[in-house]
Amino acid sequence: MAKFIPVEPFDIVIFGGTGDLSRRKLLPALFHRFLDGQLDGTNKIIGAARAKLDRSEFVAMAKEACFAASQERQENKWNKFATLLDYIIIDTTDAGANWHGLKARLNTDERPVIYYMATTPYIYVDTCRALGKAGLNTSNARLVLEKPIGTDLASARAINDGVGEIFPENAIFRIDHYLGKETVQNLMVLRFANTLFEPLWSHNNVDHVQITVAEDIGLEGRAGYYDRSGAVRDMVQNHLLQLLCLTAMEPPNSLDADEIRTEKIKVLKALKGFDTNTVKSNTVRAQYTAGMDGDKPVSGYLDTLPADIKTSQTETFVAFKTEIKNWRWAGVPFYLRTGKRMASRHSEIVIQFKPTPHALFENARSEANRLVIRLQPDEGVRLYMQIKEPGPGGLRIKSLPLNLSYADNFSVRYPDAYERLLMDIVRGNLALFMRRDEVEAAWTWVDNLLTSWEGSGQPIETYAAGTQGPMQSAMLMDRDGRKWWESHL
Repeated sequence: MAKFIPVEPFDIVIFGGTGDLSRRKLLPALFHRFLDGQLDGTNKIIGAARAKLDRSEFVAMAKEACFAASQERQENKWNKFATLLDYIIIDTTDAGANWHGLKARLNTDERPVIYYMATTPYIYVDTCRALGKAGLNTSNARLVLEKPIGTDLASARAINDGVGEIFPENAIFRIDHYLGKETVQNLMVLRFANTLFEPLWSHNNVDHVQITVAEDIGLEGRAGYYDRSGAVRDMVQNHLLQLLCLTAMEPPNSLDADEIRTEKIKVLKALKGFDTNTVKSNTVRAQYTAGMDGDKPVSGYLDTLPADIKTSQTETFVAFKTEIKNWRWAGVPFYLRTGKRMASRHSEIVIQFKPTPHALFENARSEANRLVIRLQPDEGVRLYMQIKEPGPGGLRIKSLPLNLSYADNFSVRYPDAYERLLMDIVRGNLALFMRRDEVEAAWTWVDNLLTSWEGSGQPIETYAAGTQGPMQSAMLMDRDGRKWWESHL
């Protein structure tokens, strides 16, 4: 059974405290950590936003959010947690904002204070400068930046430069919640703690790698943001490239944060880019049209945009083939895809091993081994092996998995990604957070992809909502004699 170790006392200020991220993820995450005894009950959890609420209204909003996300709904436990909550009305873009009122509520000299930016990235720098002017950037302060950090390399550097003037790099936690998922963290353990896998983890034995992050939802109230960003900026630059790095990185010398992050940066710098010719053959970009969500009809992407937007070339799906130009992975294709309004919500990494060198069982169909690492919805690891089917009538071979299911093997509820990452922030553990040069290396690669698309004139394809994506995505694999792994079907 998991043992939850309490963290030192801390205070947290959630800028954008009444927003979607705060209500859906951050407040419930802190509530769950309180229920498991990791918070000592002296913490201050302060929502900071422009909304004209008093403390009691904020507490009521927080209660509704936490109860919606938790099975623990006992009033006595909530009442104890509610004593930690506070609220302050503050407009971070207003020079006359009540920064001193915020400072009066914090123990900035006695304990870590976390400033969580659950806001648009456009105000990260202004907010940090205001914190610095108010003297709130103390040695105990920690700054959390949500993705996306910028919209391209230039804007990412501007944000990094601006916040870096106020907070040192070792106090900046650039969060990607995918890195807090249990199976993502297990990637390094799987590779580096098992002699079974590490010797096989290279071009000598791996045929190809697939990484899929599929969503069955649409824009969910984010139409304005999403149409400016698209799937590449929203998902590829952070989630998919982070999964790629952890899958392909070399063993770090230690578990020190900078050792791990340095190995991830090496992968990003070795990642093959595109030009106006290769982008046509090795990438697919598409936008969903009207379709079905189960038995319910759903609108197409264009129909969900604000009325003043009549047309859009924003991609809601992207698939691409790339390579890592280093000794370990030379010649191994990496196929990545992500999309909205797909047939199901699932995220997984598939390591497809090479087939046996000799087809000994000529009359029996045999598949290559594959390792499937499922990130969501049912976290687990499956190693598919070839087994003889029992019974008479000839030799029949079936591919079956050795199954490590988290739900089956760990009966205790384990923390979700935000819960785990928040506790790592309190501990000052930067290993699961992105360093400045890591963010910028990812944007360098993404900028190359976007520029190549623009120069190629590659059209945007379409796919019906509720499907596996456009036909061209399947063709991307089919040209190489491969196909996407659809274990959820």
